[in-house]
Amino acid sequence: MNDSQELAPAVASILESATARGDPDGGPVSVDARSLPAALADAEADGRTPVIAEVKPTSPTTEGTREADPVELAERMVDGGAAALSVLTEPDHFEGSPENLRRIREAVDVPVLRKDFLVREAQLDTVKADAVLLIARFVGSAERSSADSRAATPQDDDLADLVAAARERGFQPLVEVHDRAELARAVEAGADIIGVNNRDLGALSVDLETFESVAPEAPEDATLVAESGVSTTADARRMRVAGADGLLVGSAIMDGNVTENTRRLTQA
Repeated sequence: MNDSQELAPAVASILESATARGDPDGGPVSVDARSLPAALADAEADGRTPVIAEVKPTSPTTEGTREADPVELAERMVDGGAAALSVLTEPDHFEGSPENLRRIREAVDVPVLRKDFLVREAQLDTVKADAVLLIARFVGSAERSSADSRAATPQDDDLADLVAAARERGFQPLVEVHDRAELARAVEAGADIIGVNNRDLGALSVDLETFESVAPEAPEDATLVAESGVSTTADARRMRVAGADGLLVGSAIMDGNVTENTRRLTQA
């Protein structure tokens, strides 16, 4: 893919904030995780499209902030059939928080993915979750473009090291990629849950053909999650046909009736 060599300004700002963010106090956490792959498979066996519904107060690509209680939103998503949840903990651009994730995980019985922008092992210890997002493009300064490397520090960890560190704590790492080169890095790093982001972090454009291009190169035993761009039942069916074991959906669920939006997609 001919992606932009530089991150979009909004994404570069997110990475800079993540790199500058202080590390939590205390030692490593230990997590008894609910299985994300099993939850996706169970939803499929139950006749539902496996959806990871995202609790997202706001984002650089949306307008306004959702004021509803995040626990209430999460419970409504589960009521709508979500197989798992994704919870933003990034505070500066998404108004997320570790406390939101903690409260949500206590309130629901499905796996909860922590969605943040992590570059160091210590950042894993902020809050317990069942799965944790690791973005291949953000991890390891050696793989970044010159624009990305402005935010890199000597403390940034290698992707394989961060995957291993997550597993040592009990987290299930979901490694996000956007192209075949990043997929190869993820596989080499030991990832077995792989998210393919249909959004180009350089141009912020979304193209569902991204997943269709990258997915065939993934190992057969990997759990594949299609991220971004799924708005309609047709989109959901298209990603499933292309090999998605799960769909990570945010705005299409958050905009409007959360329960009905989730139900609509899980019944696609």
